[in-house]
Amino acid sequence: MAPERSAGSIWMRPERAGVGRPAQRSRAEITAVALDIADREGLDAVSMRRVATELGTGAASLYRYVETREELLDLMIDATGNEYDLAPPTGDWLADLLAVGEQCRAILRRHSWLPAMAISRPVLGPSAVAMLEHVLAVLEHHPASLQAKIEAFAMLNGLTATSVLFELAGGSDLQARNVAYLQYAIASGEHPRLAALLSQPAGAPAEPTDPAGSYRDILARVLTGVLGHHPQEPGA
Repeated sequence: MAPERSAGSIWMRPERAGVGRPAQRSRAEITAVALDIADREGLDAVSMRRVATELGTGAASLYRYVETREELLDLMIDATGNEYDLAPPTGDWLADLLAVGEQCRAILRRHSWLPAMAISRPVLGPSAVAMLEHVLAVLEHHPASLQAKIEAFAMLNGLTATSVLFELAGGSDLQARNVAYLQYAIASGEHPRLAALLSQPAGAPAEPTDPAGSYRDILARVLTGVLGHHPQEPGA
């Protein structure tokens, strides 16, 4: 039986107990095994017992390092943040944030179980804190409020995860079906306002666009909307 869960985040307590037998495992090792299982077989395949089996030990021994499966999920989500390669700010805040978004999108696509978790289980661990620090460094000279900068960070993560979810669910093929039905519905004559809207130059395209190809443009518009269009002076 697992012990009663401690209060607070797993990162707020020492990895190894100060008393008892010397630790034979590490959180990083346990997390790596769990990530491998999730990437190969999906998140439902991840359990304390399965991870222990892969490590060649008993499930009870893992509770010395991770108290619950929920904590293991936290470790897994945050560990994917180690895959970022963050460059120093260039002075072009929008380009820098778009670069972060592109890396985020690549990481989410590598771990197909991760986009839904990023939306439903946002975890603030060491990697997420480091990412937030980077975003604030990029926006250090931007005149937007701190609240707006935090909102931009949240929007970058949420929009990217939603975009990847849509791509993994069918992407352009799904969009093509939706566009086809939309045109069919309009042709019925039962939706005059929608027909009038889409007949305008800025209405729906005749052909579906590639969601992956439009990601960067959409993210740029959202970030500019949240933060305002304030180009930074060179060397700021």
